[in-house]
Amino acid sequence: MSADRVDGPHQNQPLVTGGTDLADADAALVCTHGRGASARGMLRIADEVHRDGVAVLAPQAARQTWYPDSFLAPVERNEPGRSSGLQAIGDAIGTATDAGIPTDRVVLLGFSQGGCLASECVARNPRRYGGLAALSGGLIGAQLDDEYPGDLEGTPIFLGCSDDDPHIPEARVHDTAAVFEAMNADVTARLYEGMGHGINEDELAAVADLVAALVD
Repeated sequence: MSADRVDGPHQNQPLVTGGTDLADADAALVCTHGRGASARGMLRIADEVHRDGVAVLAPQAARQTWYPDSFLAPVERNEPGRSSGLQAIGDAIGTATDAGIPTDRVVLLGFSQGGCLASECVARNPRRYGGLAALSGGLIGAQLDDEYPGDLEGTPIFLGCSDDDPHIPEARVHDTAAVFEAMNADVTARLYEGMGHGINEDELAAVADLVAALVD
């Protein structure tokens, strides 16, 4: 990703793998877990949307937390975890591209903290991706501004969240969608009534469609 490598708390953590062996894969799903969760837990979610030919790559956060504060806090309060987490996702994408899988055949999937980081990774490193699914997440920072130049070249993006999520304000989901639309992404945003902080079957179906489009 960025030419300026980060050496932070999440470097040298495991990259957990699943799905099709990377050497035999035609596409990749990079999964980023939430606060207090694990890469192996994301593999269980990936199993529900997996298709043959897709390698699954899940970076692990040190102490199971990517950054300490709310994603709505000023960015500097979540450093160095935020930048280190972005590097971990970038390295997972690099593992796929080093194996011959181009970024337009890589889908990023994240939940909660992981959804915020995956969103930020795509916005900060614009190009055509196979897709982004940010579940209960949004772009990071106290305010969103014009620091997201670049073209996502029609990348399909799915944003799913509850309308009463205790961690993710509905307005931030809308604002995140607007940023990605301005970056030329193909955005679908769905707010679910009274769901709380979790993942539902409709969201999994949307992610499964993103994954299937890589190999069908």
